[in-house]
Amino acid sequence: MIYLGSDHRGYELKEFFKGYLKDAQIAFQDMGPSTYVSDDDYPVYSEKVARALENESDKGVLICGGGHGVCVTANKIKGVRASLMDSTNSAKVGRNDDNINVLCLGADFVTKDQALDILKTFLETPFSGANRHVRRIEQIKKLES
Repeated sequence: MIYLGSDHRGYELKEFFKGYLKDAQIAFQDMGPSTYVSDDDYPVYSEKVARALENESDKGVLICGGGHGVCVTANKIKGVRASLMDSTNSAKVGRNDDNINVLCLGADFVTKDQALDILKTFLETPFSGANRHVRRIEQIKKLES
């Protein structure tokens, strides 16, 4: 399952992603906002997406103006490995090496086409499972307890 969330600055890109995911028959859930709200707050939607991740296969996508706020917020939730990604290369490395489970995007800094390429790479790239990467993720998990 892919969980989507944004604030007002990321709303248009979130809606664009919903169209792509629907057409590609990829299961998703929109965690909000359901309509454009000019003065909403990204922590509300970041928390909803982050707390929704229950299975290892679940992923989240969070979008705000710069991408930083949603990323910082999501990473406060245990088990979340959120990262701001600005290229397909960063998405590939993030998934392969760090098993990133929440893609964060800055809507003010990527075009729709760039963002879609990043999303596709994020969704299609598997975690390598290499011993060194597993070891490092386990070290991160210890910090959460």
